[in-house]
Amino acid sequence: MPTIIELEKRISAIEERNSRVEADKSWEVSTTRKILIAILTYFVIVVFFYFAELPNPWVNSIVPAIAFLISTLTIPFVKICWLN
Repeated sequence: MPTIIELEKRISAIEERNSRVEADKSWEVSTTRKILIAILTYFVIVVFFYFAELPNPWVNSIVPAIAFLISTLTIPFVKICWLN
């Protein structure tokens, strides 16, 4: 049978893990993360369009970045509908 000290250590380890999981979850759903990914998506597509010699890479790259943001806004709604 485990001692109280061992049980306290196990509980402490579980609480630390839960804290990390909660922080990861917060990051996954954060607006900061979504905006950062949209900006990075925009610049990657600009580079691609530039090297593919497509016209107006700075303007045309806006569409995929905005599409990403719109998709992240609709996902919570779709999840609610799916769960119901």
